[in-house]
Amino acid sequence: MSRRYDSRTTIFSPEGRLYQVEYAMEAIGNAGSAIGILSKDGVVLVGEKKVTSKLLQTSGSTEKMYKIDDHVACAVAGIMSDANILINTARVQAQRYTLAYQEPMPVEQLVQSLCDTKQGYTQYGGLRPFGVSFLFAGWDKNYGFQLYMSDPSGNYSGWKAAAVGANNQAAQSMLKQDYKDDITREEAVNLALKVLSKTMDSTSLTSEKLELAEVLLSNGKVKYQVCSPEALSRILLKSGVTQPAAEAS
Repeated sequence: MSRRYDSRTTIFSPEGRLYQVEYAMEAIGNAGSAIGILSKDGVVLVGEKKVTSKLLQTSGSTEKMYKIDDHVACAVAGIMSDANILINTARVQAQRYTLAYQEPMPVEQLVQSLCDTKQGYTQYGGLRPFGVSFLFAGWDKNYGFQLYMSDPSGNYSGWKAAAVGANNQAAQSMLKQDYKDDITREEAVNLALKVLSKTMDSTSLTSEKLELAEVLLSNGKVKYQVCSPEALSRILLKSGVTQPAAEAS
């Protein structure tokens, strides 16, 4: 039945569904997972890097985490080439706002403007939806620390803890059980690693397979920091999710 209605993004099926948008969400379900957790003193983003081959030269820069502005960062799940277009769009919008108003763009306003672009690609003929979901982490003077999730349909929503990518349903239910409102940043990191260790396909977590980034306040200024592989290895050992790999070495 769906075959008659999935050739274009602009056609609704009789059940009121847009199949191309749903297929884009399926593509994200096969991508490396990403988890965001809102804590009382910051926002934690953890992403899974898919290592497809031992011969692949690992990138010196981050693959899953991107800084959009001094006060906003995002984690990505889905098609990276699509994500690059949207990240560049978001960076330009943030800088335009700063130039016009001499202050950082509010986080939700930035997320909404990017989702407006995504929505346009589900409504006009000849275009396909962006096959990417984002977790936005940021801080502004209006609402403090914030975490938003957006999907290919252009919808976005604010979350205390969210997961996108592979096995996101299982990760989401674990987060629902273990998340506490007064969680600290360190506890949020441990929770994210615990969830990933149970939902990732690989048997053990290592710093080569993960990326960790945080948005926090330091001396009254918003700071975005990416955890180095060495520091991430220490955190993994401390949290106890890489014991098999540690014993082998």
